[in-house]
Amino acid sequence: MKNKAFAVLASIACLLFASNAFADKPVAWQTNFQTAATGIMEEITWFEHYTLWFIIPITLFVLALLLWIIYRFRESKNPVASKTSHNTAIEIVWTLGPVVILLFLAIPSFQLLTAQLTPPQNPDLTLKATGSQWYWSYEYEVGETPLSFDSLMLKEGDRASLGKEDKEAYPRLLAVDNEVVVPVGKTVRVLVTAADVIHAFAMPAFGVKIDAVPGRLNETWFKAEREGLYYGQCSELCGKDHAYMPIAIRVVSEDKYNTWLAAAATNVGEANKALMASIDGAAKTVDVAENAAQ
Repeated sequence: MKNKAFAVLASIACLLFASNAFADKPVAWQTNFQTAATGIMEEITWFEHYTLWFIIPITLFVLALLLWIIYRFRESKNPVASKTSHNTAIEIVWTLGPVVILLFLAIPSFQLLTAQLTPPQNPDLTLKATGSQWYWSYEYEVGETPLSFDSLMLKEGDRASLGKEDKEAYPRLLAVDNEVVVPVGKTVRVLVTAADVIHAFAMPAFGVKIDAVPGRLNETWFKAEREGLYYGQCSELCGKDHAYMPIAIRVVSEDKYNTWLAAAATNVGEANKALMASIDGAAKTVDVAENAAQ
């Protein structure tokens, strides 16, 4: 009994202090947004639910009106058509009604757009993302020597060498060789541009989507509140390999991020492997504790 209780406590402790192995990605037959990992995405999800309170009643009303008109004014029922050309009351209603509805939609919409496009004054980290045909390049503005690397879609033949054989965590066409690594709970400013044609940097779980335009520097931001591995894609038609230009961001604790950053300064690939080993090791400890509890 004591062993069982100890195992349960160990499991809880591991869950509290270990990195989360969560990976947010598209799933088959998905109809809703991905789970929100930032405050902005939570607001986007709320706004989507809010608009449904207008869209569904309007759609049902228009459908009912069409059905009633089809039935009431069919030729057999109404052989002599009305010649009425104006109805002041109806014209006032169908003019003011949409205006009021649009106001209810516009005000929270503008507030949300302002929050999305107004980065905090003092970000904790600045990251530059450059889109190229067909991969992303990243540059961390840290210290005197910025850290930079390319991120390409993971090839099936490279899974074993990179330690990414788990297709659940590293799905086909979404996983990359080098993920962006950021600390949890920190504000990250993202400067987005392109080297050749127009791309778009999009991360659904963060509520981020912004064009990458050659010769122009666009700016967005996010603050991930949950550790895990998140996937996005280029969302602008940019050529024949547009579908093979994924984005992967790994959110970790600040300690793990600092360790990774120090190691990545000399070798990004080895730094990624060490980070994955620390995360997978913590996840296995949780599994062992849970099995012992059972």
